[in-house]
Amino acid sequence: MLAKDKHGDLLKKAFSVKKRFLGMYKAVNAGHVGCSLSCAEILTFVQFGWKKDGDEIVLSKGHAAASLYSVLAEAGQIEESEISTFYKNNTYLAAHPPTNKIKGIPFATGSLGHGLSLAAGLGLAKKLKKEDKKIFCITSDGEINEGSTWEAALFIAHHKLTNVIWLVDRNMLQGFGKTEDVMQLEPLDKKLEAFGFEVIIIHGHDFRAFEEAKHKAAKNEKPTAVICNTIKGNNWITYEGMVDSHYLPMKDEQFDIVTTEIERFYNEKYAELT
Repeated sequence: MLAKDKHGDLLKKAFSVKKRFLGMYKAVNAGHVGCSLSCAEILTFVQFGWKKDGDEIVLSKGHAAASLYSVLAEAGQIEESEISTFYKNNTYLAAHPPTNKIKGIPFATGSLGHGLSLAAGLGLAKKLKKEDKKIFCITSDGEINEGSTWEAALFIAHHKLTNVIWLVDRNMLQGFGKTEDVMQLEPLDKKLEAFGFEVIIIHGHDFRAFEEAKHKAAKNEKPTAVICNTIKGNNWITYEGMVDSHYLPMKDEQFDIVTTEIERFYNEKYAELT
């Protein structure tokens, strides 16, 4: 059960995280807004509700880098002054996460399908060293099309890497259409179970669901895969649940619309806690 004060704190952090990265996108007239909005709660909960010191986060869907930078800024690992350099010349806050530049980003990612393999390697290393540390890997659902993802899944299950927590941002869309039209994934839960995972399916924008998944994962004797059912472009009324939200830049008018909607959404969530 997620305590009321903890739930409220997570809601405030998620609101701050979203406002920050939406402002980043607006400042540079850049895209990948939809996929950042779909994974914002995932990253927020992992960073502030699940992760402990020494644990690692691998954002395999590196095109949502702005959401990760915003979360790390919220955690005090990136200065707010550095956020303003996003996507500009000579910045290390590039369109995809860099490596060896930012504490909290162990690998350069965004070449889709590689993140789970990187997480598997980290997980095995921690296990061999007998370190009680977790690796959280966040993939898109579209990148599951990549064969390397399935190879990594086999590896994780074979080596019983229960320290690897795989979170799938299941927004049902990818750059060129619906995931089920591009390459059918369903029944995804049954496929992951067949590969040797304990599968938990949750509402990917609900912190209470994440808290329950966290407690279930702690008891699993197999590696855990959390399928987070999300909405691409969540709270962006004009493009919510649409493929267009994947690449469209964030312009001033759109920024005003989505930030107003996000504020309304979180005010409703706060009210439910009182």
